[in-house]
Amino acid sequence: MALIRWYDRGPGTADSFDWLRREINELFDMPRTYDRQGVFDRASSPSIDVIERPESFVIKCDLPGVDKQGLDISIAAGVLSIKGEKRLQHSSEKAKVYKQETWEGAFQRTIALPAGVDAGKVEATYKDGVLSVLIPKTEEAKARRIELKSR
Repeated sequence: MALIRWYDRGPGTADSFDWLRREINELFDMPRTYDRQGVFDRASSPSIDVIERPESFVIKCDLPGVDKQGLDISIAAGVLSIKGEKRLQHSSEKAKVYKQETWEGAFQRTIALPAGVDAGKVEATYKDGVLSVLIPKTEEAKARRIELKSR
């Protein structure tokens, strides 16, 4: 049985163009977030969040099902690189898979870091399938308040 996706196009032409864009993207299986991809990243890679705090940057990467011994985290020339591999375990070779939204295989995520980070003090933790990388800022890069003096 084939399932066909149906969209209510609505009365406006803008809705029709949105429907056409979705259809073309699905036809070519294009990723919808072009700006988040690095040079070596694939469309089926773990998602990341980059958060800037006053004293540091925090990078969170969702890695459910990835063994932490297989992760490789490195910083070189201002680029953070997260490499690993996710392997799915299928229960039976005779089983039919009708839909699979999870991904498997080797991955690499690269994130260009801004100037002013202290690469020597990077800390990484892995808990409940989430990798957190804390990258502190140098003292020169931290924002500071300047007091106004009266004359």
